[in-house]
Amino acid sequence: MGSFKVNGGKQLKGEIIPQGAKNEALQILSAVLLTEEEIIISNIPNIRDVMKLIELLGDLGVDVNKIEEGTYSFRAKNINLEYLISEDFKKKGASLRGSIMIIGPLLARFGKAYIPEPGGDKIGRRPVDTHLRGFENLGANFEHNLGDRFYKINASNLKGTYMVLDEASVTGTANIVMAATLAKGTTSLYNAACEPYVQQLCKMLNSMGAKITGIGSNLLHIEGVDSLGGCKHRMLPDMIEIGSFIGLAATTQSEITIKDCSIESLGIIPKIFQRMGIHMEFKGDDIYLPSQDSFKIDTLIDGSILTIKDGIWPAFTPDLISIALVTATQAKGSVLIHQWMFESRLFFVDNLIDMGARIILCDPHRAVVIGSNRETKLRGITMSSPDIRAGVSMLIAALAAQGTSTINNIEQIDRGYQFIDKRLQAIGADITRID
Repeated sequence: MGSFKVNGGKQLKGEIIPQGAKNEALQILSAVLLTEEEIIISNIPNIRDVMKLIELLGDLGVDVNKIEEGTYSFRAKNINLEYLISEDFKKKGASLRGSIMIIGPLLARFGKAYIPEPGGDKIGRRPVDTHLRGFENLGANFEHNLGDRFYKINASNLKGTYMVLDEASVTGTANIVMAATLAKGTTSLYNAACEPYVQQLCKMLNSMGAKITGIGSNLLHIEGVDSLGGCKHRMLPDMIEIGSFIGLAATTQSEITIKDCSIESLGIIPKIFQRMGIHMEFKGDDIYLPSQDSFKIDTLIDGSILTIKDGIWPAFTPDLISIALVTATQAKGSVLIHQWMFESRLFFVDNLIDMGARIILCDPHRAVVIGSNRETKLRGITMSSPDIRAGVSMLIAALAAQGTSTINNIEQIDRGYQFIDKRLQAIGADITRID
């Protein structure tokens, strides 16, 4: 198990380029299974979860070739469905939450799929019911073996239908859309997620010959086609990384320029950080963050405390709640952080409290942060990363703290952030990886 040793209290300065979007990658890569023609994807992040999915596709029979750093070609011409019932697949699939994204393409093209219960972050209940109920609506049936935690799904004749999703799940929407592209007839998908990741997938599928309308809304119409072809696709920059770097700059009083941000795809992310008092300038597609000695959290019009709450897009993404929380510890003023989607995501705040942050954890979903306005410095401690976003929040806190911090279980951070230590070192961070 690896660790980061961080000597904090240093201001950073320089330019940083966000990686390709992790959450987009997991569904875009799975979509290569929908055709036997070549698909070329660029701006793929070199992170653990994504590389594990690419490896899984190769094991399944996809011809994978690395063209250059971040760009791969895929050709799913000779798929070995027998691999899906192997012990190797059960082990690899169970360790990767993104493995569930291959079900939709496999059902659409081959009429059957197998998948172990997927792994991933331990941030609360993350049921796969939305996926499976959607496949049922299209005509599939599934068996769940509780003993070996394994799903078998069969769908020899998928048919389009009207359905309302139980929740606006990003991965559930993407999975059902991919299955519906080759179903007979038209599927109308209401309460669909409309995050940029889903929009990107729909645009890619349309470039492959799919017929999807309503992109960007919560009502998608998918007219089934007989087959899909190849395409070229470039992934968006990772908006979660961009938000993380905004929080990093404010927390450490650093002057940072985030390059090539695809600002039009960030939604209200910049606005939420601006309401926390963080100054930023938009220069073309770059975001410039000047060094700030102090930043003040906004209040509501009547003067009451600001609430930052996650929600379904275009609301504030839950993946940045942890970043907003750690950033608020250094601000002037107070804020209520309300993370309503996952009940275990705020439990990392005990580490921030040990570092000297003034936080009241009200319940599993809410925390009040009383900003110190840098009057009380955070102090270095030893801690362990429970999930990707909490891990990066701890890293930001460690970079702002006085003294030395050790962050264990950094494999969690590596699952979502590409070479984060090297990129931060390049702008002045004192961070060492210990294997």
